[in-house]
Amino acid sequence: RTELALKETMSSGGAEDDIPQAERKTVTDFCYLLDKSKQLFNGLRDLPQYGQKQWQSYFGRTFDVYTKLWKFQQQHRQVLDNRYGLKRWQIGEIASKIGQLYYHYYLRTSETSYLNEAFSFYSAIRQRSYYSQVNKEDRPELVVKKLRYYARFIVVCLLLNKMDVVKDLVKELSDEIEDYTHRFNTEDQVEWNLVLQEVAAFIEADPVMVLNDDNTIVITSNRLSETGAPLLEQGMIVGQLALADALIIGNCNNQVKFSELTIDMFRMLQALEREPMNLASQMNKPGMQESTEKPARRENPHKYLLYKPTFSQLYTFLAASFKELPANSVLLIYLSATGVFPSGRSDSEGPYDFGGVLTNSNRDIINGDALHKRNQAYKEMHCLHPGDLYPFTRKPLFIIVDSSNSVAYKNFTNLFGQPLVCLLSPTAYPKALQGMCSIAFPNKLQFLYPSQTERGFLRKRQLSTTKCQDYLRKINRDIAQLLTHSRSIDQSFLQFFGDEFLRLLLTRFIFCSATMRMHKIFRETRNYPESYPQLPRDETVENPHLQKHILELASILDVRNVFLENTLDDY
Repeated sequence: RTELALKETMSSGGAEDDIPQAERKTVTDFCYLLDKSKQLFNGLRDLPQYGQKQWQSYFGRTFDVYTKLWKFQQQHRQVLDNRYGLKRWQIGEIASKIGQLYYHYYLRTSETSYLNEAFSFYSAIRQRSYYSQVNKEDRPELVVKKLRYYARFIVVCLLLNKMDVVKDLVKELSDEIEDYTHRFNTEDQVEWNLVLQEVAAFIEADPVMVLNDDNTIVITSNRLSETGAPLLEQGMIVGQLALADALIIGNCNNQVKFSELTIDMFRMLQALEREPMNLASQMNKPGMQESTEKPARRENPHKYLLYKPTFSQLYTFLAASFKELPANSVLLIYLSATGVFPSGRSDSEGPYDFGGVLTNSNRDIINGDALHKRNQAYKEMHCLHPGDLYPFTRKPLFIIVDSSNSVAYKNFTNLFGQPLVCLLSPTAYPKALQGMCSIAFPNKLQFLYPSQTERGFLRKRQLSTTKCQDYLRKINRDIAQLLTHSRSIDQSFLQFFGDEFLRLLLTRFIFCSATMRMHKIFRETRNYPESYPQLPRDETVENPHLQKHILELASILDVRNVFLENTLDDY
């Protein structure tokens, strides 16, 4: 490739002998770094997707080569312009690859600061118009590179809640797609229009901008802030377990998604992260921690994002997480999936008799239904049954199920005496909410996401006040007191309560469970979240002290009329 590049430049720029030796070496070195970077980048897809150790050295080498390549083209830009014919879109490609590296490093490590680095490179491409000349060349594959860059940039901006940038990018992407389809009669026109539809639906389903008291726009976040989780106070006896790993699984039919990220997966992955920090102040380069200063806080739990996995894929990742789980650590499994119900009546009530949630069968639904009806004597193969998770209860396990058949996981048995908790979504919503919930929020545990809790509570007024946020923090502190001072609560809850991510999930679970029980339209048992083990209701979700706080919050927000005043008397 180097010789070819030299010959092409010489054919346009003069004889080979006219090129100074130093400049020839510059082009040769650049071509070597460019080839090496492409080779390493393409090799990333061959790395195992699971396991936290094997990939780090390879990523490090890839970052090193791209860092050298980026600096090299900056230092020798004039020579490369004259002798190599370096185009601006080629510089943009290098920057785009570096942005992709940072994004994938974020996915591998769950360190949100790398998202900021990806944003920096993607933003530089746009600000410096690296791809601006692509449309003048009669090469559709170059335009596709530009469109893919936009799609990747949008994903990063969504994860960083930069909604103003997202809206600008969507408008630019729409214009680019229109120009692309007008100039080239390609077969992927429908696919790119679908990308636009997906991102538009995604933005509508998760509006992170709300109005404050003074009508200023506030960007809400699902991530854990410094004041998010209630602090542990003196006298609270809790376990020392730490959330180390999480599997976030999305397999709902007809759910809003963008790329391979459903709206549920998007919210949950943010709920298991802290707000991003400036990477430059924390890191030397990816994988290299500053030796002089330790990080001030514990890192985010590692996550696997699985979109519509098959049973074997899910089990492989689950086994890898289980194997690598450190001592005194917790594995979290989040299942947002279509419910699978028992095909026939069973005389037994075992862990495979209540159905579960759907896994990807890699076949058409119609064929699946036909097979389902023929084999009613057998259990559904493409389903994650509660019994499938039994082997992994040998270590502390925290399960969250968003499904129309979430209650199947009530029928758990703690075989090994390790801490085990399941938080289960309602299996149905009141008719008044079904139109709103059917696609964007099917059977959602919205209380698990900090901003979703507040938004759900403020449905009648899209208002986010400092007073409201302060009061919610007060309620969370009181819930922490109720839970840790309960005499009848299962010890598993307390074992998990020492971890701030799990502490916030548990307090919000109790808060919204109590809120739903007091709301006038949530009157059926299946409208309420449940848990395994069961929480002592009189000390938590039906506690009069907590109910009083909820009514006071409703008064602050002028929505008290939708709640029952004497809740316990109405049961």
